[in-house]
Amino acid sequence: MAKFKHKFQMYKHLQLSIPQIYAEAKKAADELGIPGEIKGKFGLTGAISGCPAPLRNDILEAGEHEAKKVVPLAVYVEQMREMVKDVYGDEWDVCPVNTCEAGLWTTFDCLFTPPMLGRGDNYRARYIAPYEKHFHHQGAYGRPFPGRYKDILADRGTTAGELGFYGKRQNNLDTVIVPLEGARYDVHGIKYHPVPMLTKVDPEASGKRIAEFAAIHATMLTGFTSLGYETPGYGYSVKDADGTPLLQKKIAEVSKQYNVPYVIDNAWGLPFVGTDPRKSGCDVIIYSMDKATGSPLCGLIIGKEEFMVPIRRALGMHGDRYGTTASYGKAAYVTNDPGKEALAGAVQALRVLKDKPEVLTKPVDDLERIVKEEFAQIDPQLKDGIVISKSYNSTAVEVNYEGTWKPGSLGIPIFSIEDMYAGSNIFQTGMAQMGVIPTVAYDGNIYISAGLGTTDDNGQLVEDPTRYAIKALVKLIEITCRHAGILE
Repeated sequence: MAKFKHKFQMYKHLQLSIPQIYAEAKKAADELGIPGEIKGKFGLTGAISGCPAPLRNDILEAGEHEAKKVVPLAVYVEQMREMVKDVYGDEWDVCPVNTCEAGLWTTFDCLFTPPMLGRGDNYRARYIAPYEKHFHHQGAYGRPFPGRYKDILADRGTTAGELGFYGKRQNNLDTVIVPLEGARYDVHGIKYHPVPMLTKVDPEASGKRIAEFAAIHATMLTGFTSLGYETPGYGYSVKDADGTPLLQKKIAEVSKQYNVPYVIDNAWGLPFVGTDPRKSGCDVIIYSMDKATGSPLCGLIIGKEEFMVPIRRALGMHGDRYGTTASYGKAAYVTNDPGKEALAGAVQALRVLKDKPEVLTKPVDDLERIVKEEFAQIDPQLKDGIVISKSYNSTAVEVNYEGTWKPGSLGIPIFSIEDMYAGSNIFQTGMAQMGVIPTVAYDGNIYISAGLGTTDDNGQLVEDPTRYAIKALVKLIEITCRHAGILE
């Protein structure tokens, strides 16, 4: 294969080579012996909302059992509140929502936006968000500041304009975007776009930089946000003795100085087992319960009681006219309420996390072993710079390869998130050609988790389909790298 002088030339050639890469991928899948009956029915993660994992037996049984009973929905919320307070303490509270994104929307509107009532024009408000991965979630609810970032989400998704990502922006709210110290934002991909590469993030220096931005915007500052993940590819590899990412703690410290809330988006995370809001110092943490916990589709907001009161009010769950602390009434965001079966499943998922966490942590250990064994077989020219990390928080194994890009040389192709939305991320579309449902695999970072045809009815890993999926990924990387001129 040809060698390329500049990376844009490599990505252009990859685009032209897609039909050939697909053909080789299909052939490789047959050579690996992937059974035809499982093609298209298993994959690298069960934590994608568009193709969620089948429910565990205990979740199904709980939903079926509760579905046949007459139970006020507030009862399930009370059960959640008790468990959250048992684990985190009485000063913490919880509120279920129908999705994690609904939780972000409701929380930001309750805690970050200026008031709309009263005479005169309302003021503008700003919240600070580090420039990190998945920015279209936690960072998209305000107008980007400074202006250099105003089109950062312009191409994202399939719908432009008011009904696309721009439509998420809330009333008189700005997002102050802060690049992280030690991060790189090089441009990569067939859909050429800056990608956050975060394995070298310096939390101390980043904390100082965030504090500097906070001082600049102090008169309009209403909050901070970040992701809740803890792996190197997300910029959270530096931790304290308790395993808490220092960057999260630094953001929390600055938020306390300005008396504004710090909200963590931990969509692909576990309550109780994963990121601990008490240790990170955040005020509110939000989950997508159908991603990592095994629950039916719903979200969960956990936070300190002071901040949860307005959130629960907005969802119609806080107090009726007689003053009770739990109710189901009409409110601004009652449209974000989850249904009975989702609540019952979420309650069961929390019970397992509280009492039997090994149900979710053991498959991660087994998956890590298989991923390391199969990536040990990758072409030796590609090994240097690949970092494999385990995450109990996300019940996932991270494969990060940004380190394969050395000064003056090209590395394993990095596809941007815009590639994912444009259908030009070969590490995703190529997997589909092999009969394997892909995972989140952009920005030089691949997150792999169990559940999509790779676990049994009790959520435990089944080795053969899991190994097929990882072998296919390794083979696709090698095929792509040959066309990129990285391999002979």
